[in-house]
Amino acid sequence: MSRSPVALLAEDALLGLLLPFWQLVIAAVVFVVVLLSLARLARRGRSRMGTALLVTAAAILGLAVLGVLFQA
Repeated sequence: MSRSPVALLAEDALLGLLLPFWQLVIAAVVFVVVLLSLARLARRGRSRMGTALLVTAAAILGLAVLGVLFQA
């Protein structure tokens, strides 16, 4: 049984409305985890903190490059 184009458009519209909400939830969870990780690294000492910042910067740069490359 095939679905009507109206039903498909309604589903796309609903997902379009929900998508920013889920992105906000994911961003909030990532932000909390990063804050907790930074607090733990800060307790461990200065040398580990410097290494962690370099690794984090490289990861951010890599994700940004992948985002640009895979952007539709």
